[in-house]
Amino acid sequence: MKNQIKTLLLLGVLSVVLIGIGAALGKGFLLGALVLSLAMNLGAYFYSDKLVLRMHGAQEVSPQEAPGLHRMVEELSARAGIPKPRVFLMNEAQPNAFATGRDPEHGVVAVTAGILEVLDERELRGVLAHELAHIKNRDILVSTIAAAVASAVTYMAHAVGMFGSMFLGRDEDEGEGLSPLQTLALALVAPLAATVIQLGISRSREYLADQTGGELSGDPEALASALRKLEAGAMALPVEGRPATASLFIVSPFAGMQSILSLFSTHPRTEERVRRLREQAMRMPAARGWSGDALPFAR
Repeated sequence: MKNQIKTLLLLGVLSVVLIGIGAALGKGFLLGALVLSLAMNLGAYFYSDKLVLRMHGAQEVSPQEAPGLHRMVEELSARAGIPKPRVFLMNEAQPNAFATGRDPEHGVVAVTAGILEVLDERELRGVLAHELAHIKNRDILVSTIAAAVASAVTYMAHAVGMFGSMFLGRDEDEGEGLSPLQTLALALVAPLAATVIQLGISRSREYLADQTGGELSGDPEALASALRKLEAGAMALPVEGRPATASLFIVSPFAGMQSILSLFSTHPRTEERVRRLREQAMRMPAARGWSGDALPFAR
């Protein structure tokens, strides 16, 4: 509930930034930016799963090819009360995973070949629970809304930067239009603020997926252990390019190159995620619902 409230507050602040710029520039700019950003992000909402899977060379695997993986996904999705997602494998050495799909009926879970080598069965189950939590919580929809509003803010700020003289010349004697300082603030500060808020929403949804994943698996400690291994793997095996999809993964693929400025990180600090998961584990029976015999794993 705490993370849900935080997400709503951040979306509210992002909307206030957008409305504030719209009020300063006029209804025409506000409407135009909204229409453009919504059109672009709706396209991403409906087709991003296909694009992301193609970018990472992910291939769908059948229950015959990966019986243990499918069995875990089936069991956890039943616990989550969502349809079983399609399962994909990426031929990448870095251990990682992500979920996508515009709604639970179109869910996809993708794991790298590296994660199957690094994690044990219990840890992998914790990771899959986290990814199914993203689908259950409709995080793709939340991210799309945040991206649409942030994009609108950015487009409007760029308009101010390109056509600032038009705004500066509007009846300044009568107190209308924008001062040079206001124009500079809109052009430089607004996109930065929108980006920080959008990234804050992304981090909040990761915390929520950790919590929900711990509840689905009944074993938050397993996910905490997996996160430490995955971060170490990401630091040891950095990847090239594709920063646009970094926020989808359970840990940042660029963990070894993360800035010290946590405000601009797509993911929360792993230490804090582990701390919260271990606190959650202390409040529930150890490894509730987990049985290695019940879920034999075969790569």
